[in-house]
Amino acid sequence: MRHVLSALVQNVPGVLSHVSGMLASRGYNINSLAVGETENPELSRMTFVVVGDDNVLDQIRKQLEKIVTVVRVDDISSQDFVERDLMLIKVKAGQNGGRSEIRELASIFRGRIVDVSPAEVIVEISGQERKIEAFIDLMRPFGIVELVRTGRIAMVRGGTSPVDEEK
Repeated sequence: MRHVLSALVQNVPGVLSHVSGMLASRGYNINSLAVGETENPELSRMTFVVVGDDNVLDQIRKQLEKIVTVVRVDDISSQDFVERDLMLIKVKAGQNGGRSEIRELASIFRGRIVDVSPAEVIVEISGQERKIEAFIDLMRPFGIVELVRTGRIAMVRGGTSPVDEEK
């Protein structure tokens, strides 16, 4: 089972290394990871996706909560949440009408072309993983030159954030 975990951590050097090292040393694989500062510059949010049953999830949470710099860990996959990935994809855009077709497909997927050169275009697209994967599949025939993706970011829907509940 796929779990999306959100960890609020102190914004200090070494936290990412400590958390990822702890998970790796226990044999847990991180499928996706994104880290960024929150509205409070003293805290960062780590959002990561792990695959495993409830026992694996429980062990991961317990291990994370032992780390001093980890403030809070939430399994948001059990709640109603919004998630997004961001991707930049560089695609060959030859002279045979490929450029206009790529532009049209980017528009359909609510992406946008962010760079153009004589032989290639770079498209920026965000959305759920399946949307990103579908766009990649449509770009393969053109020739993918390079592709880079962020880790998954996610936020629980509704009026109360997990941090507000502690106040």
